[in-house]
Amino acid sequence: MTAISAVTTSSASPQREAALLASVPTGLLIGGQWREASDGGTFDVHDPATGKVIATLASATSEDAVAALDAADAVQASWARTAPRVRAEILRRAFDLVTERAEDFALLMTLEMGKPLAEARGEVAYGAEFLRWFSEETARDYGRYLTSPEGKNKILVQHKPVGPCLLITPWNFPLAMATRKVAPAVAAGCTMVLKPAKLTPLTSQLFAQTMLEAGLPAGVLNVVSSSSASGISGPLLKDSRLRKVSFTGSTPVGKRLMADAAQNVLRTSMELGGNAPFIVFEDADLDAAVEGAMAAKMRNMGEACTAANRFLVHESVAQEFTQKFASAMAALTTGRGTDPATQVGPLIDGGAREDVHALVSAAVAAGAVAVTGGKPVDGPGYFYQPTVLGNVPNGAEILGQEIFGPVAPVTTFATEADAIRLANASEYGLASYIYSRDFNRLLRMAEQIEFGLVGFNAGVISNAAAPFGGVKQSGLGREGGTEGIAEYTTTQYIGIADPYAR
Repeated sequence: MTAISAVTTSSASPQREAALLASVPTGLLIGGQWREASDGGTFDVHDPATGKVIATLASATSEDAVAALDAADAVQASWARTAPRVRAEILRRAFDLVTERAEDFALLMTLEMGKPLAEARGEVAYGAEFLRWFSEETARDYGRYLTSPEGKNKILVQHKPVGPCLLITPWNFPLAMATRKVAPAVAAGCTMVLKPAKLTPLTSQLFAQTMLEAGLPAGVLNVVSSSSASGISGPLLKDSRLRKVSFTGSTPVGKRLMADAAQNVLRTSMELGGNAPFIVFEDADLDAAVEGAMAAKMRNMGEACTAANRFLVHESVAQEFTQKFASAMAALTTGRGTDPATQVGPLIDGGAREDVHALVSAAVAAGAVAVTGGKPVDGPGYFYQPTVLGNVPNGAEILGQEIFGPVAPVTTFATEADAIRLANASEYGLASYIYSRDFNRLLRMAEQIEFGLVGFNAGVISNAAAPFGGVKQSGLGREGGTEGIAEYTTTQYIGIADPYAR
């Protein structure tokens, strides 16, 4: 099975694209004002489907980063005192505005990141939910009041905003990663400096403008897009006024940030790399498993930390599953995301495509078989064929690396114990997926596999109401759920003498 659908051509209006791009702020947002970089520097943003420049933004310097922290620090005290209901209403208005502008946000993400419009619309809905969820959580950040066990004191516990935060977001989910960090910070009463990824900053620029329109006071959210990540994070992590850093990205970068954050003992939230196993047992509904595999693997062209990275399939059903999976992958239409027919967009850049192909080539050299795909797509842009690799030997490099592309390596196991051992044979522990008709097996597996997220007969499980995060080298902390706001608060205990105690 080697057939791969042709690349589609775009049917989107160039005038519509140009008008949207012209409406996006291109400066730095500091203290409620859009401004140029202090040295006048800029950087370009490219469409990964064509390689063409679509926007030029101000590139923040270290001095601009400090100015943004100045602005955040100046309003931290007043923002912390702002009534929870006021903060909640701002988030709710932001949810309404993002929802109203869903088509603009979706098209913008497609232009700068490459994902198909249908997926971009899904991200708008998902990202907006963090605004709505944390608007509802703002007034429910409960403390407690009780009598000490000895009866001598009253115990009063309250939550306070941690203080100014540095939020660093990745390129693969430009809206959702921003809302997932900004919304709980707003809810908790923290001010922020947001550093978007240089590959996809436009969505964050538009989102920041939307937050201002929703009523967020000047200085609470500052945005410093830049071609230099270290030029922004370096001086801020050394500044004693910064109290927290939240980062989503690669594990090596996260480790460096954690080391730097240790100097000022900063609160850290780290959502890092993944190597998700997708486990198919012999009793699984294979059609449902293939459907789940497509969702878990191909969301965002595989460029997601939760993407299924290793397909561990029971040896008795491996051949049937692989053939069905490969047929579904081969039927996908690859093209520029603005075309309604497109199901698979480009990878983010040429380097990403080269990395993916190197992993595929090494796997084939080690004995794997390309059941479908296995090559870059000719033409402009950074496209790669949807690929299924069968007979992948245990120990192959591709099973130990985060692929971040539309490539699915399939290997086999014989027993439940084998599945657990293979799943846990990774330094990462973010997402995992299990397909079986046996609910008791789910409970056994969940107890033993080392992952922060488990999908049972479900290929997509992320939700604003659920705690998102991993274990081992996949990171620290949780985003979303009732746990999400706690990442932006500190706990204060007040001991009060009980006037009735004797």
